[in-house]
Amino acid sequence: MELGALISDLRKARGWSQGRLASAINKAYGTTLTREYVSNWERSKVTPGAFYLAALSATLDVPLAVLEGQVDRREFLTDVAGVAIAPVVASDLLSAGFAARLSGGPSVDAWEAKLTTYGTEYMSLGAADIQRRISGELVVVQQQLDTPRLWSVASRLMTLYAKTFPGSDGSKAVHWYRMAARAADESGDDDARVWVRGRAAIALGYEGASLGVADVLADQALAISERPSLGLLNAVMGKAHAAALRGDRATALKLAEDGRRIFDKAGSYEQTSDYAVPWWRMNVFLSLLLARLGDEQGAVQAQEAARRELPAELPRFATHLEMHRGLMLARSGDVSGGTAYARGALDALPPEKHSLTLRLLMEEIEERAIPASRSEHS
Repeated sequence: MELGALISDLRKARGWSQGRLASAINKAYGTTLTREYVSNWERSKVTPGAFYLAALSATLDVPLAVLEGQVDRREFLTDVAGVAIAPVVASDLLSAGFAARLSGGPSVDAWEAKLTTYGTEYMSLGAADIQRRISGELVVVQQQLDTPRLWSVASRLMTLYAKTFPGSDGSKAVHWYRMAARAADESGDDDARVWVRGRAAIALGYEGASLGVADVLADQALAISERPSLGLLNAVMGKAHAAALRGDRATALKLAEDGRRIFDKAGSYEQTSDYAVPWWRMNVFLSLLLARLGDEQGAVQAQEAARRELPAELPRFATHLEMHRGLMLARSGDVSGGTAYARGALDALPPEKHSLTLRLLMEEIEERAIPASRSEHS
């Protein structure tokens, strides 16, 4: 594991932006470190010297030997993941859980209102902020699982929580998506059962991660109900992305057409919620799908349609569209230009608004540079 990726993961685990990490080091050591310099570290453009390695060790609370590569970095992160919650935070979570059990906790209506709020905030907040807050809510709601409606609430919270882990992890995201599906089954609510599985399928398909799991969850959603719904739409589009990434163009295009028909019956008017799929968001799905298939004309049309209705308060999704253009450039043969274009779009977005999905998309684009680089030197 590269040092830059480790610094990035440790920073995000604390819920810090690159600017906050720079400020913490400056305050402790009297330096003038900038956000841009931290960005260069994380992108492996610059390697921290001995002084800054020591500063990072103290600021991020990680053994210096790990940063210096004397200890396996990936193994260290895996070990840390199991105890990532600091003792004081764990104490607060335990207290909240017991308090909820003793008091009965929020009403079902209050939980539904919380879900609405989180659905909106997910669209603009960074993964670290959402993860930290949802973890507390999950501790509370698990003390109240006495009615089917609360199981439905829990399943939707778990789905949102899963979205804060990269699907390429292969364990955390998939574990939570599967848990969410089981919780939805406990609710007996077919709408929740389909939505949870569909949301997981589009997340994994869009990210290009755990495609087998995406297909399984999507197929389960389709088996539960064929009634047009946002959950079904997500499931079908998730399968379309999985097919595209496998190189099955015909299946991907057929599923995209199925998705369009479902959207015509179930598309939402709500614009800024993770529980909604308005016209602009449907076009974001199509933009990446068609870019992956090499249909530049169709991808550009989808991008233009999305931009016409994309709310200004959701800059992260504008970044998605720009990165799709970078992928198109890379696919057309301009690998270095496409990679630079996508990286520029990502860097223009404030770090605290970055999502794990954007990071995975950047990795997908950069991977195209690897075979190109090999061919140049062969």
